[in-house]
Amino acid sequence: MEERLYQKFKLLFSIYSDDKILLEEYWSEILKQYSSTKRYYHNLHHLDFMINELEGVKSEFQDWNAMCFSIFYHDIIYKSTAKNNEEKSAEIAKNRLQKISVPIDKIDTIYNQILATKKHLFSNDKDTNYLLDADLAILGKSWTDYEVYIKNIRKEYAAYPDFIYKPGRKNVLKHFLAFKTIYKTDFFYNKYELQARENMQRELKQL
Repeated sequence: MEERLYQKFKLLFSIYSDDKILLEEYWSEILKQYSSTKRYYHNLHHLDFMINELEGVKSEFQDWNAMCFSIFYHDIIYKSTAKNNEEKSAEIAKNRLQKISVPIDKIDTIYNQILATKKHLFSNDKDTNYLLDADLAILGKSWTDYEVYIKNIRKEYAAYPDFIYKPGRKNVLKHFLAFKTIYKTDFFYNKYELQARENMQRELKQL
């Protein structure tokens, strides 16, 4: 999986730069951040999962390359106790991509897509909605997969005792369940909406 992700990033990077030293520097940073021992869910598997979910609808995107950069950088900063992970991740993406020949408008798109993962609200940009849906696709998987997901999320929030974590988790679940639709695109709505709601309601009852 690591090698597969590296090859995808290498191909993406090569569209905008042939600086092999910078390529290795950028990839090493991504690898280090997503391989942190404190990451049980927001790790390389999450990136691989999102790319796999989206490759099937690749033809729907206005800018697939921007989407791929957004995936690689959207959680590059992830600290469960912080409130500004998305902002910091977006800034890192902007900084790194400005050093290679990625057009300014594309960087702005990537920056805004990463920020959008903070609240997961419907966007007027179709690509952004696909990114948000892929980020939440795990919610609509089988209960067995969902259980693994919630256990890994709990490990990432190990700094918080249950009396703090559980009310916070309940709020997150209620936040998504209050959406008219969890998924913004027809593709993901038809694929995962019913199961996602069932999973989250089941988890709520267990908290």
